[in-house]
Amino acid sequence: MSATQEAELHDVAIVGGGIIGIATAFRLAASGQRVLLIERDMPANAASRGNAGAFAFPAILPLASPGILFKAPKWLLDPLGPLAIPPAEFPAMLPWLLRFLRASMPDRIEASTAAQAALNRLTTEETAKLTREAGIDHLVRRDGALELYESEAEWRASLAAWKRCQEAGIEVEHVDGERLGELQPGLSPRLTKAVFMPQWQTVSDPRDYALAVLKAAQDRGVEVMTGHVASLGETARGVRLTLENGREIEAQHAVLAAGPWSKTLAATLGDALPVTPERGYNTTLPPGAFDLKRQLIFAAHGFVITPLETGIRVGGASELARFDAPVNFKRSKHMLDKAAAFLPGLKREGGVEWMGSRPSMPDSLPVIGRSPRSPRVIHAFGHGHLGLTQSAATARLVSELILGENPSIDISPFRPDRF
Repeated sequence: MSATQEAELHDVAIVGGGIIGIATAFRLAASGQRVLLIERDMPANAASRGNAGAFAFPAILPLASPGILFKAPKWLLDPLGPLAIPPAEFPAMLPWLLRFLRASMPDRIEASTAAQAALNRLTTEETAKLTREAGIDHLVRRDGALELYESEAEWRASLAAWKRCQEAGIEVEHVDGERLGELQPGLSPRLTKAVFMPQWQTVSDPRDYALAVLKAAQDRGVEVMTGHVASLGETARGVRLTLENGREIEAQHAVLAAGPWSKTLAATLGDALPVTPERGYNTTLPPGAFDLKRQLIFAAHGFVITPLETGIRVGGASELARFDAPVNFKRSKHMLDKAAAFLPGLKREGGVEWMGSRPSMPDSLPVIGRSPRSPRVIHAFGHGHLGLTQSAATARLVSELILGENPSIDISPFRPDRF
C-alpha cells in the first residue's frame, strides 16, 4: 500500500491562504468538515495583506462597462493612469484585454451587474454572520464611504450609474456644500460634489481581519499547512494534490482559491480560465497622517484612501502584468501626490509602499463553481477588487456545493466554463 493510500483522507483541502480560502475554511469547519488549508507562503500575505480594506457591498457595477471603452485607450497610454499595461506585457495580456472589451459591450453589462448585485446582497448577510460567529465584529467599521467629484459635469456623468445602483436597493446620498464638509472635513475646494454610501464598510486592517478569521477557523479544527501545490488530479477517493516536493495529499473535495496563481493549477485539470494578475499599488502612512472619517473614493483617478488602525492607506489603480514584471512604484508615488492635492493637510512622511496582484477576470465576475473536468474540485477565485467584500458569500456558496445543498443564489453567471 502506498503512502498516499495510507494517509488520512481529508474532507476538504483548500489551496490558497488568502481571505477567500480562509473564509471558506471557516465556513466549512463550522459545517463539521475536516479541513486542510494549504498556503505556499504565509496566510494573508498577498492581496489579503495590502488591499484597501473595504466591504464594498454597493460596488455592483463591473469594471468592464460601456464607459470603459472610451476611457481605456487614454488610460492604457498613460503609464501612471488608473489602468495600465506596460508595453512589454501587452502581447501576453492581449487575449485577456480582448475578452475585457467584449464584456464591456452593452449586451453583457446588464447580466454582469445583476449577478454582482445578487452576490453582494448575499455577502452583506454572510459577512455579518461570519464576523458574529467568529467573534470579530469589533474589527469592522460601519461609517460608509464617499465617492468624490471635481466638477458638476463629472458628477452628472455618474448619475446613470447611481440610478442603477439605487434600483438594486443600494442607498446613496448625493451631497455637496456643508454636508460634504461634515462627512469629511479638510477636503480641497476642487472637490465640489460627492455620493455617500452608508452601506459601505471597512475593516481595521485587512491582514489583521483575515488572520482573525483564520484563528477562528483553527479554533474549529482547521489545519494549516505550508506547501506549494503543483498539480491537482482525480483519484478513486476524491482529489489528489501533489506538492512541489513530491508529497501527495488526498481529500474528498478540493477548493482552488489561490488567486491569480489559480490559472496554472486549474490548467493541470485541463481547465483553461482567463484569470490574470492585476497589480495594485499603495502607500500606508502612519496613524494620524490625516483625520480621515471614512474611506474616500476617487473613481476618475482609480484610487481610494482608507482609514485603518495601522495608518492611512492610499492606493488602488490597475496594472496588468505578469508576476515577474518589474515593479513600478512610481504608480504609488503618483497616487500619493494626488491624495495630497485632494487632502491639503495630509502628512506624507513615513509611508510604506506595497504592490500586490489581484486575480481578475475579463467580465469582472469571479469564478465560483465545480471544475468542468473534475467535479470534486471547486473553483473559487477571480474576484478582482472585491475579494474581501465577497469572501463570506463565496465561502457560503462553496460550502453548499460541497455539502450537496442548493446554492443560495444562481451561480451560473460565475461558472468556470463561461468563456
